[in-house]
Amino acid sequence: QVQLVESGGGLVQGGGSLRLSCAASGRTFSSYAMGWFRQAAGKEREFVAAITESGKNTYYVDSVKGRFTISRDNAKNMVYLQMNSLKPEDTAVYYCAATSSIVRITTPARIDYWGQGTQVTVSS
Repeated sequence: QVQLVESGGGLVQGGGSLRLSCAASGRTFSSYAMGWFRQAAGKEREFVAAITESGKNTYYVDSVKGRFTISRDNAKNMVYLQMNSLKPEDTAVYYCAATSSIVRITTPARIDYWGQGTQVTVSS
């Protein structure tokens, strides 16, 4: 069982930065691939970024490449999403996600564990 708690959301002006954090419980954290998803009002939840169990490989949706960076600290059971050059279209609730296989990380229906979400609002 893994419990995920996000933090770090808030209101920021366009062009600004935010760093989201996800604290994970459980002694098997390093065996999970981790990811971030987002869901804007009235839209489906979409994949944003993922990182393999070791942290060696990362993956991003095209719309955030070059602006967002996912990282993890297995010693602290933490995952981070550094978001730079934020745009109004990045406004959404951001969710931390865990899955036992990186091949499933981009599909919401195949995620094993979800956090409760944190709101990110980018003003124009």
